Amino acid sequence: MTRTVHFPGTTAVVTGGASGIGRGLARAFLDAGAHVVIADVDADALAATARELGVLGVRTDVTDPDSVAALADRAVAEYGEVHVVCNNAGVGPFGSVARLSLDDWRWVLDVNLYGVVHGIQAFLPVLERNPDWGHVVNTSSLSVLVTPPDVAPYVASKAAVLGLSEVLAAELAAAGSRVGVTALLPGAVHSNIKNSLRTRPGTAATGLADVDLAATGRLRFIEPEEVGASVVEAVRANELYLVTHGEFRDRAAERAARLEAAFPPVPVRAGD
Repeated sequence: MTRTVHFPGTTAVVTGGASGIGRGLARAFLDAGAHVVIADVDADALAATARELGVLGVRTDVTDPDSVAALADRAVAEYGEVHVVCNNAGVGPFGSVARLSLDDWRWVLDVNLYGVVHGIQAFLPVLERNPDWGHVVNTSSLSVLVTPPDVAPYVASKAAVLGLSEVLAAELAAAGSRVGVTALLPGAVHSNIKNSLRTRPGTAATGLADVDLAATGRLRFIEPEEVGASVVEAVRANELYLVTHGEFRDRAAERAARLEAAFPPVPVRAGD
């Protein structure tokens, strides 16, 4: 269904909004004229960023559906509506599959996948109440198309987010909804994801470790504000996919070609 997107006076909610991509998203929607609510599990960083940007900060644990539901309630109580929800909170520590515990797997999936599920459950009914438009932005990852080693839980969770986004977009389109979906597939972005383990609950032994990829010099890092500006335009245009790094196009195309080659020939039916 066609829609016209205007941001001034609307409300955008961003999880993982205290730093990195989330902070870039918050800044971009502010610049577009929207009210912004940022959510994060790190209370100190949340308070600092909320003060800096002049926005409402709500401490939220995206692994807890009640906490995310409370975030939705607070945003609506403050501004009366929400037009955009960015399910962006995520963690990305490294560890080989052979070294990971089930607790490691559950934690990464709880944050990266169920955090998105909880955001959709809490906010989709709110977005659907808008008479004009609404939008869901789910942060996946370019790593689902160009898979590196030692990040299996991360890639698995982000691949699930991509698939979930595609299904949700198809269902909303079939229903004639004015709510759109964008799957954000970022490459290397300056963020606090290199310090993910600070938020891991409990004291159990882990096979995960934080890695600062920027220190390796192997990747081109971009700024969160660049990502945020691109997301605003993707929402405006109702684009399903947003990829941030063009230099991985050939490797993603090679993967797609290998998948295409794996398909068997279409059987010829009798009479054709």
